[in-house]
Amino acid sequence: MKEGLIIKGYGGFYYVRSGKETWCCRGRGRLRRKQSLLPGDYVQFTPLQKEEGVIEAIEERKNVLRRPPVANVDQVIHVVSLANPEPDLKLLDRSLVICELEQLSVIICFNKIDLLNSERAEELESIYRKAGYHTICISALFGHGMEKLCQALAGKISVLSGPSGAGKSTLLNSMDPNLSLETGEISKKLKRGKHTTRHVLLIPLCDGFVADTPGFSNLELPPMKRVDLACFFPEINEFADQCRFDDCIHLDEPDCAVKNALDKRLISSTRYENYKHLLQEIISKERIY
Repeated sequence: MKEGLIIKGYGGFYYVRSGKETWCCRGRGRLRRKQSLLPGDYVQFTPLQKEEGVIEAIEERKNVLRRPPVANVDQVIHVVSLANPEPDLKLLDRSLVICELEQLSVIICFNKIDLLNSERAEELESIYRKAGYHTICISALFGHGMEKLCQALAGKISVLSGPSGAGKSTLLNSMDPNLSLETGEISKKLKRGKHTTRHVLLIPLCDGFVADTPGFSNLELPPMKRVDLACFFPEINEFADQCRFDDCIHLDEPDCAVKNALDKRLISSTRYENYKHLLQEIISKERIY
């Protein structure tokens, strides 16, 4: 048997990368019936003729994402458009909360710096860098900052995420022009991108693999207690244990260390407003559950 990595699944077939070769495989028995195989799975397979094979077993997974469906993810590269369309920081912060829940490392990739003045780009990058996130500013169209991004991808399975129009496919094409991935124009009426990615595909790049996934327009938060949300905002959580009340949710409570840090500009007002927005969503769901 050989060992390999599933880079794509489609129509009951799984494309397994082993070394520099790719094998078109089906799952053996229970694997096929349960349809439990995902891109990112490390598998053992029996080669047949003409680069075809049968997957016999899956190695133990370290994690599994359901949306997008990928296994063994090392990090998430969240692509944010700085202009055309405007950056959606509410969506970004929602995505970051979910990554914190899944205990996934995140790199925030601010794209299209060629369309924005450097001061505004540095301001947005500073918000998230101070919150503890790894940030990179790039222009996928002109290649600026791509070397730093490539270094961050080496040796890892990364999920490329972000809303339509952020430039994910353009970014991948910039790193490997042979990909020739379809890119979407920005809708003039809606000021947002058109979906161009239909299936999860692991692409070999920079000595690692990148999952090009369908664009997200909404990310549902799982059920949680209102007091727990602050744990998933690293800069808010840093001050939360200094509050007078253990169950402080950092809105109107007295002696709130988070509000004090906000007044001192130690916490971004933009991030705090997005925290409140998500908090109200969680409170509304509490009534349902």
